[in-house]
Amino acid sequence: MKIIDLIKQGSGTAFSFEVLPPLKGTGIEGLKRTIEKLREYNPAYINITTHRSEYVYTDLGDGLMQRSRLRRRPGTVAVAAAIQNEYRIPVVPHILCSGFTREETEYVLLDLQFLGIENLLVLRGDKAKEDSSFRPTPDGYTHTTELMGQINDFNRGFFVDGTPIKVPGVPFSYGVACYPEKHEEALNLDTDFYWFKRKVEMGAEYGVTQLFYDNKSYFRLLEKARENGVSVPIIPGIKPLTKMSQLSIVPKTFHCDFPEELAREAVKCKTDEEVKALGVEWGVQQCRELMAHGVPSIHFYTVSAVDSIAEIAKRIY
Repeated sequence: MKIIDLIKQGSGTAFSFEVLPPLKGTGIEGLKRTIEKLREYNPAYINITTHRSEYVYTDLGDGLMQRSRLRRRPGTVAVAAAIQNEYRIPVVPHILCSGFTREETEYVLLDLQFLGIENLLVLRGDKAKEDSSFRPTPDGYTHTTELMGQINDFNRGFFVDGTPIKVPGVPFSYGVACYPEKHEEALNLDTDFYWFKRKVEMGAEYGVTQLFYDNKSYFRLLEKARENGVSVPIIPGIKPLTKMSQLSIVPKTFHCDFPEELAREAVKCKTDEEVKALGVEWGVQQCRELMAHGVPSIHFYTVSAVDSIAEIAKRIY
């Protein structure tokens, strides 16, 4: 079933979360433990991230270095299939511009279609670690809208080279990212919103926000969307704080502000446990306010936060 239909048909605020494929060679048991811990809260769907290859350098001696590509988290398609098959929960694999050629994207779409997976989250993805700014993969895409164009053509029954697909499958339904406090590369909020609206016009059926801690920023985005004729659901993305290091890393990495009340409490924390407790309390408060405003779903980012998310879900669902 399409995610958009699950959201619209459900009563109340749906629960969903995002997981990472396991690191190469580590097995899937850790991922299963995450799902087991959270599935009692009846997740409407589970997102599976995708990660680009990275360049690694090996010292060959005599001043020579060998550069090779390494994908540290393979298996998004396989993980998505395994979760859907074992848990009967709809899955939403991420499809990226970053690190993928057009042909590689086409084969991912074919594999997902063969597996009966019909939902996607379409993203540009992050820049490579070795780059100072985003650079498209050769024969890949620079912008999410370009990748969406390929998916739209695939849904209409055409391969990337324009040849017709003899037996087209079920078209994909997809969502896209949006930013309450703007993407780091956007010139301003208006420019950032322009691209979100453009993605909706091209076929995105919902948006999922980058994590945020100030609900006012989410409500501003929602109001701006409705004033400009964007009526798709906008799903808030939540990640509870769990460690002291996140107090400086999260605002810098995700370009989000702590509201004054949270900032005042955060600076009082002296240990990871204190930050974790604050993260749960703030997450509960955030989610209850969002639910009171009738959000269709709340989406949780699980990295380093599974136990906290389970506690928040226990208290709000």
